[in-house]
Amino acid sequence: MNIPANLKYTKDHEWVSLEGDIATVGITDFAQKELGDIVYVEVETLDQTLSQDEVFGTVEAVKTVSDLFLPLSGEIIEFNEELETTPEAVNTDAYGKGWMIKVKISDASEIDGLLSAEAYKELIGA
Repeated sequence: MNIPANLKYTKDHEWVSLEGDIATVGITDFAQKELGDIVYVEVETLDQTLSQDEVFGTVEAVKTVSDLFLPLSGEIIEFNEELETTPEAVNTDAYGKGWMIKVKISDASEIDGLLSAEAYKELIGA
């Protein structure tokens, strides 16, 4: 199970990479394995400001559709448009080419509530 130590995680299986006040968000390796083959990623919240834990999009796998929850409040400033034609990148490279959105964080204090890699491993029993 790939759980990079340099990232933060949510109980809803999103990962967060931080660069200043910009957060890159995707779903974890664990989540993509649970979902199976991903066929579509939908984000219709580009340029919107959302609160932490609000739904920012959905990911559709062969057998199910799952909501994507925003790990940190802020404005969604970018969507990984590559996922429109290659949604399977979430399966093959969850922490790289499979990133989903970039968020301009509005409340940095929320970062403290995210899980470390160790805490995430405990959550999923890895």
